[in-house]
Amino acid sequence: MDREENRLKAALLREKPAEMLVFLGKGTEPKYVTQVSKATDCTYSHVIKILDMFRELGLLEFQKIGRMKIVKLTPDGSDVAHDLDGVITKIKRISDKTVKKKQGKKGEKEKKPAKAPVPVPSS
Repeated sequence: MDREENRLKAALLREKPAEMLVFLGKGTEPKYVTQVSKATDCTYSHVIKILDMFRELGLLEFQKIGRMKIVKLTPDGSDVAHDLDGVITKIKRISDKTVKKKQGKKGEKEKKPAKAPVPVPSS
């Protein structure tokens, strides 16, 4: 594997960078770095660092309008964001099924009928 491929894998297989890319892929309106920061609960400087790496890898572009930095995904970035969103959605569905199965098993144990009381002989 080459260095760029390793960087991309390392970035996309971490939670916050993946969240950033998925957030940027939702909707059609341009997003500001501040919006990405708030949506992913990361500091502005951390978001800039990750987005710069994505820019170097060809996943997004920056446009400067006054003091605001607009972030726009490239076609490759859009594809990756869409695919990541699909993987995250699938993982959530699997997790939800697992939780329901575990809750169902706990409920089955609780629903077992109680043993009938043992009669006490009368004197």
